[in-house]
Amino acid sequence: MSSEGDKYSILLPTYNERENLPIIIWLIDQYLRKKDYNFEIIIIDDGSPDGTLEVAKELQKIYGEDVILLRPREKKLGLGTAYVHGIKHASGNFIIIMDSDLSHHPKFIPKFIEKQKEGNFDVISGSRYINGGGVSGWDFKRKLVSRGANFLTQLLLRPGASDLTGSFRLYKKDVLEKLISSCISKGYVFQMEMIIRARQFNYTIGEVPITFVDRVYGESKLGGSEIVQFAKGLFYLFATT
Repeated sequence: MSSEGDKYSILLPTYNERENLPIIIWLIDQYLRKKDYNFEIIIIDDGSPDGTLEVAKELQKIYGEDVILLRPREKKLGLGTAYVHGIKHASGNFIIIMDSDLSHHPKFIPKFIEKQKEGNFDVISGSRYINGGGVSGWDFKRKLVSRGANFLTQLLLRPGASDLTGSFRLYKKDVLEKLISSCISKGYVFQMEMIIRARQFNYTIGEVPITFVDRVYGESKLGGSEIVQFAKGLFYLFATT
């Protein structure tokens, strides 16, 4: 099915990603240009002290201002608000959200787009937990936390999707706007609530297997406080949905 007329706005929230940004931009450009997709990349930098924004400005000169839009903010204000900020500037009718630290490989984006076309899905979610998906570079503890979080969520919320905490997804723009406006969670729980709300509104969710690769440069942002936050968020959603 042709995607003529469709445009894909890729939201890239960044914080201290100066080493990763040139690589991820190059990969996105390679994989989407090859398929002749119409796309833009919106970089939402939250005041990175490592000079990420300066790198982004250089990349904008290389790829052009029509391909790379810079929409920085003064400081870290959270993922949910980064998406809200990005959507305001998006001209595409589809929005792709992904991490900028190379844990999400852009080679999966064409697969998301093809899957969306197949069933006219409202949401396409990249899943580590269906056949063909997986994680690379995680230690046993991190795998256990992730699997445990996902199992608990499946048990309590029956969300109709296999990977709740992943953040590599494609949304119809109007669907994403409605989901974000109905979500109240922050941080790690935010992605999970998005899928739960999608189920609540009877949106259709398609899944594509992805391999999640642990970040190449920089430090992982998942710590003990995120796990506590996740548990609180999970039980809040259980009680209210």
